[in-house]
Amino acid sequence: MNRPQAIERMVEIIKRLPGVGPKMAERLSYHIMKIPQGEVDRLIESIQKARQTMKCCSVCYNLSESDPCPVCSDSSRDKNVICVVETPQDLIAVSKVKDYTGLYFVLGGALSPLDAVGPDDIRVAQLLKRLKSDKITEVILATDTDSKGETTAIYLAEIIKPFGIKVTRLGYGLPVGGDIEYADEVTISRAIAGRKEM
Repeated sequence: MNRPQAIERMVEIIKRLPGVGPKMAERLSYHIMKIPQGEVDRLIESIQKARQTMKCCSVCYNLSESDPCPVCSDSSRDKNVICVVETPQDLIAVSKVKDYTGLYFVLGGALSPLDAVGPDDIRVAQLLKRLKSDKITEVILATDTDSKGETTAIYLAEIIKPFGIKVTRLGYGLPVGGDIEYADEVTISRAIAGRKEM
């Protein structure tokens, strides 16, 4: 017996989410059908509200309800150091580490020649513009340790060094091939403490 069309449409939409396969999408769809209507309404409202209120910070490109975001607006942060991450989720992971008090920059992805993702497809130009206008003394490259993240880090190090800015990479407390988003605070803290110049 085939699934009802309404469930089928829900499954098709949900399985587009990252990390959700067909079986999980089906389970989630049927779960949504079982929960009370009030919970469904709250879920829909929270998604709509987030889509309406969230914006990209014009300084670091993190998602925020304000522009500039709270981190960029915080006068107590070290304005001379920028930690470059791939995604807003990576920024959240690094920000949990109390040892880091500098600023951030979200690239919006990583270089991937095989997927035709080049420097123009992520925020390389915006990063360089920020480095030229601000008084940055160190850039910490906190890209993932997979091949895309490594390629991005090497490329950025090569184009940033001529500015006379110290370029460091997170220490390898992070597992090779892992995503920063899923690392725990202690691992990220050790990686920041063990960063090295590139």
